[in-house]
Amino acid sequence: MLTLDKVYNAKTVLKEVLRPTQVINAPSINPKANVYLKTENLQVTGSFKVRGAYYKISQLSDEEKAHGVIACSAGNHAQGVALAAQKSGIKAVICLPDGAPISKVEATRSYGAEICLVEGVYDDAYNKAIELRDEKNYTFIHPFDDENVIAGQGTIGLELLEQLPEVDAVVVPVGGGGLISGVAFAMKSLKPEIKVYGVQASGAPSMVESLAEDKIKCLDRVSTIADGIKVKEPGENTFDYCKQYVDEIVTVTDDEVSSAILALIEQHKLIAEGAGAVSVAAVMFDKVPVEGKNVVCLVSGGNIDVTILSRVIKRGLLKSGRSETLTIQLEDKPGQLLGVSKVLATLGGNVVSIHHERASEDSDITDCLLRIVLETRNYEHIKQIRKGLKDAGFKIVNK
Repeated sequence: MLTLDKVYNAKTVLKEVLRPTQVINAPSINPKANVYLKTENLQVTGSFKVRGAYYKISQLSDEEKAHGVIACSAGNHAQGVALAAQKSGIKAVICLPDGAPISKVEATRSYGAEICLVEGVYDDAYNKAIELRDEKNYTFIHPFDDENVIAGQGTIGLELLEQLPEVDAVVVPVGGGGLISGVAFAMKSLKPEIKVYGVQASGAPSMVESLAEDKIKCLDRVSTIADGIKVKEPGENTFDYCKQYVDEIVTVTDDEVSSAILALIEQHKLIAEGAGAVSVAAVMFDKVPVEGKNVVCLVSGGNIDVTILSRVIKRGLLKSGRSETLTIQLEDKPGQLLGVSKVLATLGGNVVSIHHERASEDSDITDCLLRIVLETRNYEHIKQIRKGLKDAGFKIVNK
């Protein structure tokens, strides 16, 4: 049974390994609320996962430790288990999906764990880990559906109440549900009136659909840039805790997540992975009712692959109106490009790239197409530029 005493015990045990993570004010995320960020992306191993993994391993018997442990993960739980095993002086084998970011795989390996890459997603890695557990007599460290793991994650709830006693609501990323189960249990046990909201990626809404149908549901497929919460099926324990303690779970799109990652970089100099930024995305895009409240977004991890980060930033720029592509139909005569350039310069649009095309099956034989990629300030700026071009007599052929 999960108890408050167990969560407090986990807090004591974890003092020897955890890095204190701050709660920082983030007023620009949503001006209608008093928004704060719990920066678990700055935790040891780059995510909250070390909490549950370390506490679980600390509770193993000497015999269990002698056999070693095995885990499966998209990356963050892997690093938490690897570090905890290293500090405990025991063997760790980690099964990871073969699509896990290289940075997470190599980070796990750097903590001394034995790596087993498995074709597929998290659930395929889970099946392989269970197979190896039975074969080698390892102790399986579940990433979310384990009382001790949940208790370890629940220590975040205790910290939040100490760091921000006036907190009204907390917004938490949800994959399998271990993090939100621990946080919701701890915080609601001490402050029942607090609101706890969960956030899943719209391409992996396993807990959302399970709660809607009041039974655990396994999705056929999942697809999202938030690889840390790309889980097909929630746990039995976490499903029950979410039913009992969580007020609502919503979803956000990959574009919204990209915008949140970009906002964290620009406004707060924080790097968050997709799973870590879904809480921020939910508050940015008004997915949860936080107007006038003291709300904490739990930024659960920062282990994003740099190659993915560059693509995410590009998506985030598009989603937030910071980049625009215009296709303009021009008469094929001297001075047309100059005219377009004058409008853009006057209105402050910065040209990133330009492509001039004479022959096009969609235009008149005397016309040409001009494709321009611009850096812009926001959507209002894009509207001004489009209006300025139209007022100057230019025809924009894309919406």
